[in-house]
Amino acid sequence: MKKILSALMLVACLFMAMPSQAQVHFGIKGGVDISKMSFSKGDYSSDNRTGFFVGPMVEFTLPIVGLGIDAAALYSQTRLNLGGEGSDNFKSIEIPVNLKWSFGLGSMLGAYLAAGPQFGFAIDEGFWDDFGSEKSSISVNVGAGVKLLKHLQIGINYNIGCSKFANFMFENEDGTEYETNIRKNSWQVSAAYIF
Repeated sequence: MKKILSALMLVACLFMAMPSQAQVHFGIKGGVDISKMSFSKGDYSSDNRTGFFVGPMVEFTLPIVGLGIDAAALYSQTRLNLGGEGSDNFKSIEIPVNLKWSFGLGSMLGAYLAAGPQFGFAIDEGFWDDFGSEKSSISVNVGAGVKLLKHLQIGINYNIGCSKFANFMFENEDGTEYETNIRKNSWQVSAAYIF
């Protein structure tokens, strides 16, 4: 809970630091998430798994230079499979805070590049406790997209896991056990409607 409050305070501080001529827009964002896990040791692999995310967003933009900040609070659910060890839905709240540079042909058509950190907070129990999943994670977003008709944004994003997502004890064929750290990377395709 303290980490959620810290992330929200960070977003609030960024909001207060923006100059008065900045444009503030609220919206809703949703999309699909295609995740793959990587293991630090062993021969295990994880197939790509598809999930979804949805939630409110806010965008601050400096009108002259096109620079701004895009932040959101997204409910995310992904079905993941850990190399034959089982599968389940992983549910989390994801808070991406991206620096965004927008450019284009006026207000009807444009494009943007975005990058920044993302803070994740697990909200489910049970199955994932068996995998020693972390309650929070940090990742980095890199993405691009288009803006259409002032209100619609469509983007593609790659999310790179910086902290371990979980750790798990695996057993070799000879019966010996070893621990592996698991990281999650994702491709995300999103659509946002800005009010």
